[in-house]
Amino acid sequence: MTVPAALPASPAAPAHVSGSPAGEPGATAGSPVAPAYARLAEVFPGLTVRESGATGPAPRGAGWVGAAELAAGGAALDGFLAWDEAQVLRDYGRQARPDVIASFGLHRYAWPACLLFTAPWFLSRRVPRLPVERVAFHRTLGRMSVRVEEFACLPSDPAAALPGARVVADEEALRAEVRAAVAQHVAPVLEGFGPRMRRGRRALWGMVTDEVAEGIWYIASLLGEEARATAELALLLPGSTAPYTGGAGFRTLTGPGGRELPTRDRASCCLFYTVRSEDTCVTCPRTCDADRVARLTATTA
Repeated sequence: MTVPAALPASPAAPAHVSGSPAGEPGATAGSPVAPAYARLAEVFPGLTVRESGATGPAPRGAGWVGAAELAAGGAALDGFLAWDEAQVLRDYGRQARPDVIASFGLHRYAWPACLLFTAPWFLSRRVPRLPVERVAFHRTLGRMSVRVEEFACLPSDPAAALPGARVVADEEALRAEVRAAVAQHVAPVLEGFGPRMRRGRRALWGMVTDEVAEGIWYIASLLGEEARATAELALLLPGSTAPYTGGAGFRTLTGPGGRELPTRDRASCCLFYTVRSEDTCVTCPRTCDADRVARLTATTA
């Protein structure tokens, strides 16, 4: 799968997208999910999440785009996708189809956007609610601005007594909160991108399934917790949780000397093969297991 500009490839894929990471470390002091965002920035400086106050305006200016603007599907989305079109032409010397450009653009937004929910869940068992009106994105700097007004947590969480807390019964209920919070944010964004992508609803939600799984899978690998992430993602995305298409899809291949190599089967295709036919993502359904083993072994040699 392609990865967003300024963000490295996940363990599942080569870095098809170029860009220079930048951003300010850490998140501003704020909501109960702020420590998780700070930890995310520490381990992955390519993405900085900053919180705005309840009355503070969302960032504006060159490079910033509101999630609600992307959802509207107008001029802001045109400008967002123009960056992708120029990047493909610059890096690969050819133009991509408009639906491919739209697919790249959605991925480059959804990959970090899903981390707004999955990182606090994975790191601190807290799940914010972030409608599109409360999120802005500056992708060339790897920054996201959010306004957190409510979050879900477990009864044992010290934050359960804080304003904005919504206490849920158990781990499965918290997983349901992750799925619901991601869906609440992403569904309007799909309305903006969808008409340009020439894909049906199932394929679009397959992309979201992949972004949820592969984003936190990558972050967990940086934290040395990849095994925990694959186990927890299997519970989060068991394959029967509409609107998500398919499950987490993790499995293990056997490499040289009996070495175990984690991989997953994507629920969607990023269409990068239409730009460079000989190069597919390592988790792409088009990539056979023998090729996956060879590439995973070469990557970690």
